[in-house]
Amino acid sequence: MDLGLKDKVIFIAGASRGIGHGIAEVLLEEGAKVALTARGPEALAETKADFAKRFGKDKVWSFAGDLTQTGPIEAALEACEKEFGPVTGAVANVGLSPSPLGFDVSDEEWQAGLDQNLNSAFRLARGAIPRIQKNGGGSFLFISSIAGLAALGSPLIYGATKAGVNHLSTSAARFAADTKVRVNTIAPGNIIFPGSTWEKQSTGPRADAWWRWIKREVPMKRFGQPREIGDAAAYLLSERASFINGAVLAVDGGQTR
Repeated sequence: MDLGLKDKVIFIAGASRGIGHGIAEVLLEEGAKVALTARGPEALAETKADFAKRFGKDKVWSFAGDLTQTGPIEAALEACEKEFGPVTGAVANVGLSPSPLGFDVSDEEWQAGLDQNLNSAFRLARGAIPRIQKNGGGSFLFISSIAGLAALGSPLIYGATKAGVNHLSTSAARFAADTKVRVNTIAPGNIIFPGSTWEKQSTGPRADAWWRWIKREVPMKRFGQPREIGDAAAYLLSERASFINGAVLAVDGGQTR
């Protein structure tokens, strides 16, 4: 199926590893032009070099900065449009902020979680959606988590902020519909990739217990892969999903009930 993404400029916040990397890779395979952003310049440079080698230098652009804050977000979007092309799609995928379980959470940890998971998503939407509208319409995509759909024992700030992202998405979809910008969310389940928490747990001293948990809780009895989120994202970012707006799609192997 041709998704019609050839040479469309898609801006991804948090693209150097994990889910963001998987989304970028699938989009590049579909012929899109991908603006890669991340906080760490070294990992971002490595990702850009790899993608440039595989898909062509003209297909990738990068910006290193703290994409939780308004200043770097606006600078990245402005530079992208000036140097790379008009943005017609964007993905809010800034990663999680570490936090302990339960109530033993400091104000600093709580605020960091808000900035990392919720505020960053709103700030990118606020900056990107008017640009996408100006460029003729397109799609904005939030990356949330199944932890925002149900109480799954995750840190309080993580579940609360991801639930906030889900509500932000469905509400923003109503505001943006008249602007020819569709807004949707993917809520991933247990996604494994090099350096991830799941990789460490599934190969650590309690690996057997974690594998038993996966086989018990996930009907498909396995972890998901970043490119499986990428496949869903490419579809939602394309015009093939032209009547999907305000959806929160769980990609979790059937874990949520």
